[in-house]
Amino acid sequence: MHTVAVLALDKVIPFDLSTPTEVFTRTRLPDGRPAYRVRICGAAPTVDAGAFTLQPPWGLDALGDADTIILPGCADPTAAVPADALDALRQAAANGTRIASICAGAFTLAATGLLDGLRATTHWRATDLLADLHPAVDVDPGVLYVDNGRLLTSAGAAAGLDLCLHLIRRDHGSAVAADAARLSVMPLEREGGQAQFIVHDQPPTPRGSVLEPVLRWIEDNTAKDLTLDGIAAYAGMSTRTLNRRFREQTGTTPLQWLLRSRIRQAQYLLEATDHPVDRIAGQVGFGSPTAFRDRFKRIVGTNPHTYRAAFHSSTTD
Repeated sequence: MHTVAVLALDKVIPFDLSTPTEVFTRTRLPDGRPAYRVRICGAAPTVDAGAFTLQPPWGLDALGDADTIILPGCADPTAAVPADALDALRQAAANGTRIASICAGAFTLAATGLLDGLRATTHWRATDLLADLHPAVDVDPGVLYVDNGRLLTSAGAAAGLDLCLHLIRRDHGSAVAADAARLSVMPLEREGGQAQFIVHDQPPTPRGSVLEPVLRWIEDNTAKDLTLDGIAAYAGMSTRTLNRRFREQTGTTPLQWLLRSRIRQAQYLLEATDHPVDRIAGQVGFGSPTAFRDRFKRIVGTNPHTYRAAFHSSTTD
């Protein structure tokens, strides 16, 4: 089983600590088995997490047994990182362990020197500081995360979820990642021009919400010519009420949800089948292959052919 070690340093940000713990602990393989073993590791027996103190069950020596190490951010990113923690991270990297940071955890990773000469990101409010403190790192403030293979960094807060899902997809494929996304109730669309290269076969649905039956119906009918009026009629609401509920519960509009659902289904088909791109456009509800390509590139950040070349599975229909 893949072991994930989450390193809790003094003044660790609880949100950053809990994100990988929850996401990886809840991830299941298609046969129901846990996909990951998660260990919380500390550089000291007791860790100050601000609102509470933490007694990590494992120490730094457990990092050497991990397949992936996650570095949450700390409240003061400029604080010195314990030398033994830096040594343990460098040794893990030398042994081929994958290391990923969440938010200001990029400062911890940069302090090891492992990011020198590589592209990285962090919370948008801290990108200038990261660049100033670590000039050898190529800091990119405009992305949700950066994947350098064995070294990954993510932007602030919720971008840690994006990163975790990306890692799950790398490890176990899009179907497992999609299920993890639904459990995490991830937002459908990430605003701000930060293209997500994350794969879900369908967008996550807020379970237990008033909209859940409508969202599932949309996902099951993406190939049809759905309209706002038609969705509202199915939901038994006025279009105005439907739009308001969508904004409240999903952060987007019904038609934007539909478009993203279509694109995510297209991602799955590009990965799992050899269907021509034009055929996939029709399968997911786009009347025009050109419109499909334009929308796909706008959302995913690349074109369907390039995406397929990167993510196509050896198992096809």
